[in-house]
Amino acid sequence: MTDSMVTILTMTLYMGVCLLLGGIAWRRTRSLDDFILGGRSLGSWVTALSAQATDMSGWLLMGLPGLAYASGFDSVWLLLGLLVGTWLNWRFIAAPLRDATERFGNALTLPDYLEYRFDDRGHSLRALSAIVILLFFIFYTSSGFVAAGRLFEALFDIPYVEAMLWGTAAMLAYTFLGGFLAVSWSDVLQGTLMFFTLVLVAILGVSMAGGIDATFSRLESLDAQLLDPFVADDGATLGWIGIASLLAWGLGYFGQPHILARFMAARSAQHITVARRVAMGWVVTVLVAAVVVGLSARLVLPTELSGPDTEKAFIVMSTTFLPPVFAGLCLAGVMAAIMSTASAQLLVASSALANDLYRSLWRRDASRAELLWVGRGAVLLIASLAMWLARNPDNTVLSLVAWAWAGFGAAFGPVVILSLYWRSMTRAGALAGIVVGGMTVVLWKQVAPLGGIFELYELVPGFLLSTAAIMLTSRMTGNRSS
Repeated sequence: MTDSMVTILTMTLYMGVCLLLGGIAWRRTRSLDDFILGGRSLGSWVTALSAQATDMSGWLLMGLPGLAYASGFDSVWLLLGLLVGTWLNWRFIAAPLRDATERFGNALTLPDYLEYRFDDRGHSLRALSAIVILLFFIFYTSSGFVAAGRLFEALFDIPYVEAMLWGTAAMLAYTFLGGFLAVSWSDVLQGTLMFFTLVLVAILGVSMAGGIDATFSRLESLDAQLLDPFVADDGATLGWIGIASLLAWGLGYFGQPHILARFMAARSAQHITVARRVAMGWVVTVLVAAVVVGLSARLVLPTELSGPDTEKAFIVMSTTFLPPVFAGLCLAGVMAAIMSTASAQLLVASSALANDLYRSLWRRDASRAELLWVGRGAVLLIASLAMWLARNPDNTVLSLVAWAWAGFGAAFGPVVILSLYWRSMTRAGALAGIVVGGMTVVLWKQVAPLGGIFELYELVPGFLLSTAAIMLTSRMTGNRSS
C-alpha cells in the first residue's frame, strides 16, 4: 500500500467515525428542539471542547498558520485579541446567558432569547435576528467549504470545485442526520484531534529548525522583520490601525450565535466554571502552536508558499515530513476544524430558518416531525448557497471569516452584553443595535479602499456604533425592566 493511500485511509476512518456519531444521534433526535439544542444536556468537558472547536474552524490550522507564515510576529496581536476575547466571553457571558435563556421562555436560539427578553409580541426582533444570522452564516460557512476544498485539492490533486464538493459531503451528512447532538459529540473528538495535531506539527517544525533558539536566530537571518510585531507582511509599519484591527477580533466573541448556542446548551450554569478552565487551557495551547507552525514552515519547507497557498503551510508540513499515518491524522485534524465549525454554523442557520421564521412566523401549528424535516431541509439549502459562494478558488479562508465574524460581533455582541447587564435596555434599542452594527460592517467594508481610518477592521466601528445606538435609543424610548 502506498504512503498516500495510508494517509487517505486514516483520514477516511476519521470521517467514518463522525458519520457513525451522526447515525447514533439520529436515534435520539425526535424533535426540532433536540435537533437545534440537544435538550440542554452538555456537561462541562463537552461544553468546553464543543465551544472551542466550533469557534476556531479551518482558519486555526490554515488561516492563522498562513498569517504567521506570511507576516511573522505581527500575528501575535491577533492571538492576544482572541485569547482575551475568549476569556471575557466565558467569564461574563456564558453562565448569565445560560440562566437567562432558560428563564426567558426556555429560549432555544438567540432570536428566541431576544424576543422573550424584550417581550416583542410583534416578532420584529426575531425576524431581524434570523435574517442577519442567515446572511452572515452563508458567508461564514462558505469559508469552511473553501478550506475543505483546499484540503481535498492538495490531498487528491483534483480541481478545486470538485474537491470542495467532496470535502463538504461528510459534514453535511452527519449534521443532516444527527443535528446538535451529533455536532457536539463529534466536537469532542475534533477538538482533541485539533489539539494534538497542532502541537505535533509545531514540535516537528521547531525540531527541524534546530530548536527554539535556532528557530528565532534563523528567522532573523532570513528576514528580521518576521520577528518584529510592529511590521506588516508588506514591510510597512503596522501602526495603531493595524494593531487595533488585529486585537479587535476579541470583540467578536460576544455575538457569535454558534458559540453562544454552546453556552445555552450546557446542563447548568454550574458546569460553566469547569468548562471555562478546560476551554482556556485548550485555546492558549492551540493558538500558540498554530503561530509556531507558520513561523517554522518558513524555515523548513523546501518550496516557498505565496498568495492563498500560504494557508496550506500546515498541510504541506504534515504531508512532507510525517509518516503516512500521522500525516493522515493531521489532515483529519484540518478536516475536524472545518467540520466542527461549518456544521455548527449550518445548524444555527437552520434553526433560524426552521424555528425563528418557519415555526414562529408562518406555521405555529406545525407537527414535530414536520419541523424536524424543515430543519434538515434548511441545512441543505444553506449549504448549497454557501457552496455557490465558495466556488472561487482565490477566496482566502481568513478574509471570509473576518467579514462574517465582524458582522456577528457588531450586530449581536453589544445587544447580548447589554441585555444581560443593563436592565434599562429596550426592544427599540435592541433593534437599533442590530441594524446599526450589521449595516456599519457592510458599509465600512465598501469604503475601506479609501485608506486611512477606513482601513480599521470593520468590527471596531460596528461594535462602537451599535453600542451607542442601543444606549441612545433605549434612553429615548424609556426604561423597560427585564
